[in-house]
Amino acid sequence: MADVKSSGGKQAADIAAMSFEAALSELQDLVKSLERGDNKLDEAINAYERGALLKAHCEAKLKEAQLKVEKIVLGADGKVSTAPANITD
Repeated sequence: MADVKSSGGKQAADIAAMSFEAALSELQDLVKSLERGDNKLDEAINAYERGALLKAHCEAKLKEAQLKVEKIVLGADGKVSTAPANITD
């Protein structure tokens, strides 16, 4: 059982190092594979667990990007500046 926990931690670390695009692509591939029913039960469970980690990673990356987005503001004096974007859930 220790191997499962240590591999889960390694898996999470591997995912944390992925770009949004790479994580999303892998998540899409996992979903397609699960939908086709190509996996044995243990493989499907592992794929589902990895998919959940990939989904969480993608959501975190999107939230991070959303916080960085700025909107352009035109002041009353005609000067252009930026301000944080309004973030709504």
